[in-house]
Amino acid sequence: MARELHLTSGLATEITARMRELRLLTETPAPIRGRGRPTTVLQPHPEGPVILAADLRQEDWRHAIVTVDGQLHNLRRQAHRSREPATVLTAVRQTVAQARTQYGDRLRAVSLAVAGTVHDQHLAQASTLGWGRVDLSTITIDTSLPLLVGNDATLAGVAEARTGAATTASTALHLIVEVGIGGTLTVDGSPVTGAHGAAGEYGHLPLGDRRLHCPCGARGCWDLDVDGRALARHLGEPAPADPRSYARHILDRAADDTRARQAVTAVAQALATGIAGLANMHDPDLITLGGLGPAIRHTARAAFEGAYTDGLMAFHRAQPPPVVNAAHGDDGPLHGAAIIGLDHTTSAPALADWAIANR
Repeated sequence: MARELHLTSGLATEITARMRELRLLTETPAPIRGRGRPTTVLQPHPEGPVILAADLRQEDWRHAIVTVDGQLHNLRRQAHRSREPATVLTAVRQTVAQARTQYGDRLRAVSLAVAGTVHDQHLAQASTLGWGRVDLSTITIDTSLPLLVGNDATLAGVAEARTGAATTASTALHLIVEVGIGGTLTVDGSPVTGAHGAAGEYGHLPLGDRRLHCPCGARGCWDLDVDGRALARHLGEPAPADPRSYARHILDRAADDTRARQAVTAVAQALATGIAGLANMHDPDLITLGGLGPAIRHTARAAFEGAYTDGLMAFHRAQPPPVVNAAHGDDGPLHGAAIIGLDHTTSAPALADWAIANR
């Protein structure tokens, strides 16, 4: 730790002693690996602060307890009994109440990733859930806990930049294909969120068919060309109720079904063309691709690579920004929610509050 933080051994010893006193960290004997002086490893204190991280998706929601080392514990998934906002938020609120009962004052915040547009820490619209503006503050209203809210794709990008496939990139673009496509641009690990936190709605760029109306209210959104809804149109099938599961089914069929493979190829080209446009716009060091994106790319790799190269400005083609698979996979939004929760919990004001509570 001292080497990583460029501390003297004496200062590192002093800091860890204070953190033990505050019940933030504990030291335990390190595993023995041959001869040498016995040493210790730092771990979260068993009575230390935790946060509840949750990921609210179209079909279900997941939640986990996060300790100060960023590890997820007791990860659980719950399918929506109904997509009505009141029903979904009641289920989340009950889980928050249970966590507060179990952890007491150790629970310091609730951090929520949501598949929707976040504007000034409020859910402005979640078209994949069929929601308009929804007040999420009721989730923690009975607990007075801080509620941190972020778009799922934005938080997945934070996770890739901090602990995933983009840790070496100063400027990274993350894209996630689920129901539509979203993402974020991160600079030195922080997302570019715009004036109100709503930046990164890449799926609503007018890169698609202008004849198509998007549930967001706009025409020709890129969303409609890159997910299960696009696959269904190419196959002449009705729009699926669950575009994500439908897309997975078509991707599985594509190995042996020519029509399915052709549909995936068309979607891969639309996806890669848009990514090239974003590369031209943002000039990232690296592009990470999550959700269904890696499977779409893998199934129609030649079409994807060709469309990506064709869409790049000429000067980018000599050294195009690499497109790599996201390291966190489907867990990206949950890990991102954990990270912003830890950012809050380890801020100077939050640590001061914790110190007062533990005197």
